[in-house]
Amino acid sequence: MSVPSLPLKDKIAVVTGAGGVHRIGRAIALAFADAGADVAVCDIVVKEENWDLEGTAEEIRKLGRRSLPVKVDVTSESEVVAFMDKVVQEFGTIDILVNSVGAAAHSTLEGLTLELWEKAMNINIKSAYLCSRAASRIMKEKNTGVMISMSSLSGIDAAGASVYGVTKQAVATLTRWLGWELAPNNIRVNAIAPSGVRSDFGRHSIGGSFAEARRQVGGSSAQWGVTEPADIANVALFLASDASRRITGQTILVDGGQSLGLTWT
Repeated sequence: MSVPSLPLKDKIAVVTGAGGVHRIGRAIALAFADAGADVAVCDIVVKEENWDLEGTAEEIRKLGRRSLPVKVDVTSESEVVAFMDKVVQEFGTIDILVNSVGAAAHSTLEGLTLELWEKAMNINIKSAYLCSRAASRIMKEKNTGVMISMSSLSGIDAAGASVYGVTKQAVATLTRWLGWELAPNNIRVNAIAPSGVRSDFGRHSIGGSFAEARRQVGGSSAQWGVTEPADIANVALFLASDASRRITGQTILVDGGQSLGLTWT
């Protein structure tokens, strides 16, 4: 029996939240390009410290693939629809969608304001819903497609995770719903649930040094090392490829064993 490879030759992928230089979205976009896909990328931040959306697109082009960088507020239905239409105009279709936009939101119940609640819901779950709905219309036309969203271990073991954990559990539920509803259209829908990834998002959401974040959140053991954005990108590449053709509606944990009680030493 031959072992399947993970090619995405000439596929058209959309990756949201791909502007962060040291974040998961960019790592996924580059992994897809390296596997042969053309990749449209978007973010609400185009250029500032640790953010460079055009830089992501340029790295994709260096890999010999086409890219389309667009500033998009993925919590806006009109902007999302316009972005998806622009991708189709540029590349002809959409084969793969990755919902990689996310924002940390941690607070006690007493301290949680309605503003923070709504912001977390908009960025972490409304964006995935809007992008998935817009992309599904395009994928249905050709009766095939793949969607991948970012959940979190915090959405599975939500104790102390506050509204962030609530939104990430919602992503997992959205994934199962869409996996069921879109199956007749040959559209597979899955999610990845990371924990303790070394990225700008992790440092920002926890505060302080990465070592402090490891002690507070826990994570992978010394044997497994620290989870990098590239580790998440590898799982996304698998889920986007035909190697995972029998997987849909699932949330895949990538937590270095944290859910097993393993911790850094």
